[in-house]
Amino acid sequence: MSTQSSRETVADVVVVDYGLGNLRSVTRGLERAGAHVAVSDDPDDLDDADGVVLPGVGAFGDGMENAGPFRDALDEVAASETPLFGICLGMQMLLDTSEEADREGQGDVDGLGLVPGTNVRFDDPALKVPHMGWNELHVEREHPLVAGVDGEYAYFVHSYYADPDDDGHVVATTDYGADFPSIVANDDGTVFGTQFHPEKSGETGLRILRNFVDLCAES
Repeated sequence: MSTQSSRETVADVVVVDYGLGNLRSVTRGLERAGAHVAVSDDPDDLDDADGVVLPGVGAFGDGMENAGPFRDALDEVAASETPLFGICLGMQMLLDTSEEADREGQGDVDGLGLVPGTNVRFDDPALKVPHMGWNELHVEREHPLVAGVDGEYAYFVHSYYADPDDDGHVVATTDYGADFPSIVANDDGTVFGTQFHPEKSGETGLRILRNFVDLCAES
């Protein structure tokens, strides 16, 4: 993360603790971006937040199982149009389902269904999977989250990526053998996610986190 100093707090953000998040670095990044951060394992704490972050590392099935107690609360956040930001696995959980669960012998696992679509595995045998390292962001749709980041680089670690039903839900793409959606959002733009880790993406990530915090402050 950048060495740039923190700025004045402008929004209250809750980071969901469901046992699979990269909580420390996400919290630190959000604080540097101007958020007052509460890390919570209580779904009731989402009610009064200016914004909610759903982080995540690991497998889709495990993520949805652990996040089960938060499902109704996350639905309510989305319905209220409070900004909801999924990071990496958290972004994948915003969709309907994932090929990963079936490949792992878990059968169909329901995601949150807030961005219609599924998550698919990189299938080009010439590609090294997982996709790991720095790669470029290409903005495809206007959204407050991506102000000032077109053509910048972010840090990725993943084997699966979002495949929304509607191309209009793709905010940015990244080329890894072929273009894949690296940022997605719902129709009204209040539910969104990044496949990469902004908290590990230097100045680009800090800009994205600041854009998120500013959006929370306006909501």
